[in-house]
Amino acid sequence: MKWFVIYTKPNFEIKVAEGINSIGLNAYCPVYTEIKQYSDRKKKVTKPLLKSYVLVQLTDTDRTKVFSIPGALRYVFWLGKPAEVRAKEIEILKTNLTGSYDQVSISKLVKGKQYTIAAGPFKGQTGKVLDILKNKLRLELPSLGIFVTLSKATA
Repeated sequence: MKWFVIYTKPNFEIKVAEGINSIGLNAYCPVYTEIKQYSDRKKKVTKPLLKSYVLVQLTDTDRTKVFSIPGALRYVFWLGKPAEVRAKEIEILKTNLTGSYDQVSISKLVKGKQYTIAAGPFKGQTGKVLDILKNKLRLELPSLGIFVTLSKATA
């Protein structure tokens, strides 16, 4: 069985993953918990880490079954074939997304230098600092093929 990537409608990631799991297939939607500050209260909100994407483990013959779930649009393709994700990378996501992270401290970062992330969902990943703004940091993680923007939470 292989892991594939499904593109979903916006804000349907968790619903699609639950729907795929309910029909007997294995889906994974990496999520994180964020504490939202409203005028009268604080609330924990679960959000998908990968916007509009769900990871699904299945055989090539079962690939069409996911389209019976509302919100599942298409597979993500890479070089003309459905994109496959290594099981090792799925396990890294699962192990690093345990717990909740309320605060990240940033000190003495230099634009253009390489840094290794010490804690959080991307722990152990090495990246290059692209931009340092007042309350934001843009980081390139070439091993994952993504750019991460970290924002300072305002209370």
